[in-house]
Formats: sequence, structure tokens, C-alpha cells
Amino acid sequence: MQFKRLKFNVDGLLIANKPLGMSSNQLVSKIKFLFSAKKVGHTGTLDPMATGLLPLCLGEATKFSSYLLNADKTYEASIRLGYKSSTGDKEGEITKQNINKIPSLAEIRKLLNKFIGTIEQLPPMYSALKHQGKPLYSYAREGIDIPRAKRKIMIHKIELLSYQGNNLIISIMCSKGTYIRTLAEDIGDQLNIGGYLIDLKRTKIGNFSIENSISIEAIEQTKNDERIKFLLPTEELLSEYKNIVLNSKEEIAIKDGRIIEIKEKIPGMYRLYSSNNDFIGLGEIDKTESLKVKRLKSLKN
Repeated sequence: MQFKRLKFNVDGLLIANKPLGMSSNQLVSKIKFLFSAKKVGHTGTLDPMATGLLPLCLGEATKFSSYLLNADKTYEASIRLGYKSSTGDKEGEITKQNINKIPSLAEIRKLLNKFIGTIEQLPPMYSALKHQGKPLYSYAREGIDIPRAKRKIMIHKIELLSYQGNNLIISIMCSKGTYIRTLAEDIGDQLNIGGYLIDLKRTKIGNFSIENSISIEAIEQTKNDERIKFLLPTEELLSEYKNIVLNSKEEIAIKDGRIIEIKEKIPGMYRLYSSNNDFIGLGEIDKTESLKVKRLKSLKN
């Protein structure tokens, strides 16, 4: 007889460090199992070949995951120059380019600066973007090229970390929707020597850094009833927003979905707390000093 594994209401934020070769969904399933959690979701996928920061939302935290999805991200990317890949990364068919010389350090620095700011990117065929309900990589594997529109993205900062031989390592701080694989190819193309991504690590998302992440091994080696210590409070997802503490009448009104007046606050998003300092949700104040709910935690209890 097969017994069904019990699942529990586990709430919080886990700052996970995704290992190489594991997909984002596989990591979600792993954490769901390790915490016996009913509900787990991620805050932005990483390719299996990529490693690094992948915050995971458990239980009530999943309601607020979209606010981290839109956050700026920082990556450390390794690019091999002088070659091209059919997929833009090391998993594709690699072709050596006929080149006379590898660019100098000064030429590399000059080119990287040109990518800073708002630029347009063509989403790669080997991506999870959907066309008629089917991911682009499925078409690519069949040898079918789907026309794609270019997208505007923002590169806030590019830092050259290392340049040895034909291997270039850079750090990129960028907006949501940036394809680092495409950036690697574009850098190679504009240097007229080709290039493809050989390694990618996400190091920051919003206010979260890989230095504070937890490995799967560390969780597995911890006793079941002690794993809860790795979870941050749900409101940490919204750490960029200031707090508002509501009195009991305001709290009841907000939970009823009513709009209340809050004086002397700058318009914008705020974390909402009860008079007992319990996090209850996220609200927004408009120019008329009216506070309305954007998202509430469950009203159970």
C-alpha cells in the first residue's frame, strides 16, 4: 500500500542557490519535497546551465512573487570569443571563426560601454518564450525559425572582471527580460570575431545577494523540523518599500477592501502592518492620500 506524503502550509522566502544542471522547476519540486510544502514558486527562471540566486516563495509568499520578478538582476557571465554556437551557449554546435587577431583590452572596454543604457534585443530561438502556445526552443530543435520582435531592455552597468586569452568574464546589472546569451553573441558580433556564453551565474536580484543564499546540500543535511530556519518572512520580498502601521479601525477597513485616508505620506507602495506589528499585505497611496490594498495575506486565523 502506498502512503500519500503529508503536505503543510509553510510560508516564507527561501534564498536558494541553484546548482548547475537543475532546471528552475526541478528546484521548486525539490524544495516542495524537502519542506513538505503545499505551495512553492520561483521568482524568475534560470536555464539549467546557469547557476546562482533563485529566490523561492513558499505558501503566502507566492502572492507577492511578482514584485521580485520585476526587480533588476546582476549576472556574472563567461564568454568565449572567436567561436559561434548554434544555441548561443556551450550546449550548441560550436564553430570556430576565421579571425586575424583577438581584440585588445582597451577595445573590449570601449565596446562594453556601448551596451550600457536602453538597448534592443532579439529574443533567442532557444528560449522559453511561447509562440502559439509552444516554447520557441521546441521550434528551434525542429529547425524552424519563428520571426520575433526586438525588445527594449536596460543595461545599468557592465564591469569587466577578467580577460585572458579568448575568455571574457563580465558582470552585468540589467532589467527584467534581458537575455545574457544574446548579449554574449552581440558582443562577439560587434567585435567581428563571434562569441558565445560558456558560463552564467546570477549574483543579485533586487536587494538579495548570492552571499546570503542557501545551497540544496545545506538544506538536505539539516533535520526536517529545523529547515524552517532557512526561511525569511514573507515581507522580505517587499523590502524596498517603507512600512505603514495601521490602527485597529484602519486594519479592519483595509481587510474589508475599503479605501482609507493616510496623511503625510509620499504616494507609492507600502508594506502594511497591524497594530501588533504583524505583516498583513501591500498597499498603495495615491496623490489624494488614499490608501488602497494591492495584495493581502490570507485572512485565516
